[in-house]
Amino acid sequence: MDVTPFEQARILAEALPYMQRYDEAIVVVKYGGHAMGEEHLAREFARDIVLLEQTAINPIVVHGGGPQIEAMLKKVGVRSQYAAGLRVTDEKTLEIVEMVLAGSINKQMVGYINEAGGKAIGLCGKDGNMVIARKLTRAVVDPDSAIEKVVDLGFVGEPDKVDVTVLTQILGRELIPVLAPVAAAADGGTFNVNADTFAGAIAGALKAKRLLLLTDVPGVLDKSKTLIKKLSANDARRLIADGTISGGMIPKVETCIDALERGVEGVVILDGKVPHAVLLELFTELGAGTLIHG
Repeated sequence: MDVTPFEQARILAEALPYMQRYDEAIVVVKYGGHAMGEEHLAREFARDIVLLEQTAINPIVVHGGGPQIEAMLKKVGVRSQYAAGLRVTDEKTLEIVEMVLAGSINKQMVGYINEAGGKAIGLCGKDGNMVIARKLTRAVVDPDSAIEKVVDLGFVGEPDKVDVTVLTQILGRELIPVLAPVAAAADGGTFNVNADTFAGAIAGALKAKRLLLLTDVPGVLDKSKTLIKKLSANDARRLIADGTISGGMIPKVETCIDALERGVEGVVILDGKVPHAVLLELFTELGAGTLIHG
């Protein structure tokens, strides 16, 4: 459906108060899931990020790359190992993870943003010691024995220290940081970090106004599978406790709560496959997902 010039002007005018709300604000956007693997959606996302920068917002993109990593592991013949349902990152896997995340995916995203008229800079957590990670330990309950045991996931880490020096030098200079969730270890090694967790740590360290987690689902759903538009952190904890929030949504929501506790004003879980989801969330009253606030 064609939009008339008058409708275009009205849409822009209605967006003005929202643009003013985020003027000079830092917005961290975690981009991943299947939307990332579809070129037209990735290019559309890149244009939206450039639009944010053009409206005096300071966007930071953190990207994932699970499907692309899996495809490359198969291509080079490295078989994924799993422990208690979680992928173990051994040395061979880590080499591929770093190559795909900090290499091909990162530069592809940088290219899309630059092509759309932005000035993107591709970085990872190792640059300027931005993110120092510690080894992630995960305790799981054995279903047969009901005994809790600690699973060794190899070179999988969680943020321990965040130094935003590099980012503060970049922000406000018409440059858009694109970050791969690969972090340094205190001993100079490398850790693979979950992209949601990485984005939450960056947003918290910068006291971002918004952290947007683009996923493959509309947001947090209630027990009747209806989207919950707004939740407090306490509401979210209650929904985890009563089983409404379950499975893979639990760590996402826990990342949101952690980011709020670190000083982020609001965190939104939204569907990255929805066209212009970022713009809908920031520039309309309707929003596009679930806002979790303090």
